[in-house]
Amino acid sequence: MLQRALGSRWGIVFPGLIVTALAMADLSVNSWRAVILLGLLLTPVMLYHKRLRHYVLLPSGIALSGGVILMLLNLKMMM
Repeated sequence: MLQRALGSRWGIVFPGLIVTALAMADLSVNSWRAVILLGLLLTPVMLYHKRLRHYVLLPSGIALSGGVILMLLNLKMMM
C-alpha cells in the first residue's frame, strides 16, 4: 500500500478513521485546533516532497475532518 498512490477514497476514509479515534480520546478544543494546524502545515510540505506527494490527501483530510468535529463541539457548547 505504501508503494502505490492512495486513491481519493483512501484519502478521506483513512483520515476519517484517524479522526474518529481522536474523537474517542475526547480531546479539548485547543487540541483539535492543533490537529487542524498540523494537517494544514503538512499538506504543502507533502505536496512538494517527491515521494509523499501521492499521500497529500491524508493530512488535508485530517484537517477537514478535524474542522467538522471542532464545529460540532462548538455547537454542543452553545446548546
